[in-house]
Amino acid sequence: MTDQAPPGTGPGMAGPGPDGAGFTYQGAEPELIVVARAEPGLRAGADGIRSASGADISALEMFLSDQQLSLEPLFGSEERIRAAMPQEPSAGAGTLPDLSLFYRVRGGDTRAVELTARLSALPEIETAYLKPGAVPATSAARGPEEQGRKEGAPATPDFTGRQGHLGAAPEGVNAVWAWQRQGGDGEGVTIVDVEGAWQLGHEDLAERLAGIVVGTPVQDLAWRNHGTAVLGVIGGDRNDRGVVGVAPGAVTAAASIQGIGSAAAIHAAAERLSRGDILLIELHRPGPRFDYEHRDDQRGYIALEWWPDDFAAIRWATAKGVVVVEAAGNGAESLDDALYERRPDRFPQWWRNPFNPSNQASGAILVGAGAPPPGTHGRDHGPDRSRLGFSNYGMRLDAQGWGREVTTTGGFWDRPGDLQGGTEEIAWYTDSFSGTSSASPLVVGALASLQGMLKAAGAAPMNPEQAREVLRTTGSPQQDAPGRPASQRIGNRPDIRAAVTHLVPSSVGSGQAERYWDELLPYPRELPPRLRLFVAGAWRNLNRPAPEVRQAVHSAFAGGRPDVRVWYSDDEVVGLVITG
Repeated sequence: MTDQAPPGTGPGMAGPGPDGAGFTYQGAEPELIVVARAEPGLRAGADGIRSASGADISALEMFLSDQQLSLEPLFGSEERIRAAMPQEPSAGAGTLPDLSLFYRVRGGDTRAVELTARLSALPEIETAYLKPGAVPATSAARGPEEQGRKEGAPATPDFTGRQGHLGAAPEGVNAVWAWQRQGGDGEGVTIVDVEGAWQLGHEDLAERLAGIVVGTPVQDLAWRNHGTAVLGVIGGDRNDRGVVGVAPGAVTAAASIQGIGSAAAIHAAAERLSRGDILLIELHRPGPRFDYEHRDDQRGYIALEWWPDDFAAIRWATAKGVVVVEAAGNGAESLDDALYERRPDRFPQWWRNPFNPSNQASGAILVGAGAPPPGTHGRDHGPDRSRLGFSNYGMRLDAQGWGREVTTTGGFWDRPGDLQGGTEEIAWYTDSFSGTSSASPLVVGALASLQGMLKAAGAAPMNPEQAREVLRTTGSPQQDAPGRPASQRIGNRPDIRAAVTHLVPSSVGSGQAERYWDELLPYPRELPPRLRLFVAGAWRNLNRPAPEVRQAVHSAFAGGRPDVRVWYSDDEVVGLVITG
């Protein structure tokens, strides 16, 4: 059992919302889910429920009629689901849940708690459970239907200088470096964001946004600002104004949970994606810590895969080869806690804690929220890459992104943009996007960049297991903070450059240095001090060389017969052996 992180004060400890108090979102719908037994072979249609096996289901039919309820297949027609099961599941997929057994109950909203017990007692039903409404994990509805700025409106400045997450590791994810490589902007990759609403008319989301693929957006400004911020982090346009996304060449799209629920939205989005594409889940919901109650401070909120139908939808997506990235949640929870080993009464018997790495995994990448470099936007949230106090943590987490100070498109919570506001929502920008919600799209952008480079090189894109592995084995390591040690795992911050070397070893060349240049005063001045070695017809750079390395190279060349063997990736020296 892992101790819970206590609430406190100081850098990195405040909650994700305004003044550290958390966020409140309107319109989060609870969902009553039924898991049927396999033997009756239930089939739901416009004329009611029937049994494909010829079983007597009169008790179920009578109950639904008396209570004025209906069962709706959660993932679509049972026959179609079976036909669409992945024929060649992605590596590591294992056994897949039978999606045809999941139903959503329509009607009886005010009696949902009572109905879970009564439905579970029916012979055709394995169990029924109630899911709290999912909300964004932050700290036809397009909003205002505007296609451009009003005449005379001031031009939006270039805010990219405030996007430190785009820069070199360890502070950033090396997105700027990636853009200089073929496919490094995410070209050829499609990303679907699953949540509630977006401002699809935003001026900085015009080039690669494909629109809404499923669901009806929530008519709420806070939801819309959240979705707009997510899309800006991933795919903000490359131009001379506003922000730029980590993967501006990727195609982005949206899937709303309103009216269909989270699991159905995840499944429907995954159906529209191909192997190597990416599905982002920007939601969390109240967990068992506080008996599933909605709280403004979001304490106890956890990742969606805890619930059986969401887990099943994610497993189906990853088995198909879609890379799923999931916000870990802002509940300040240790997901290693023994609390999560206890199966809730209404969950199916086959359910196992998905946060325990010993159990079958959903295959999703779980993302925590880390502190940005101190001084970002003049604020200090603790040591760079340390766990922010509100972020969930545990062995299940795979990677982290900035959980504070992310500059992107959209307003601040339910308000106009705090970086640029005004009357035109399509020109709002924020400096304050936060939570595991801001962290997750950073990881998505890095993965899209890697997938784009692999595709451009003619290599197969990463499958979900490979994507998780590269995030865990490369990147900038998590750091300790007072009261929040790195043992409270949120993982590494992605480093696209390091990951490319890991994924494509053939990108590493070697040769003997013919000459060198010790560049003590680099040009331009923004570059670090570096030792430059001419190898295989080009100059290669060793940034910030140790004094002993610099001296050894000097001595080798001063001796007249240097033997300096260099390993390099593009223009970067990644290894050096000096024997003469």
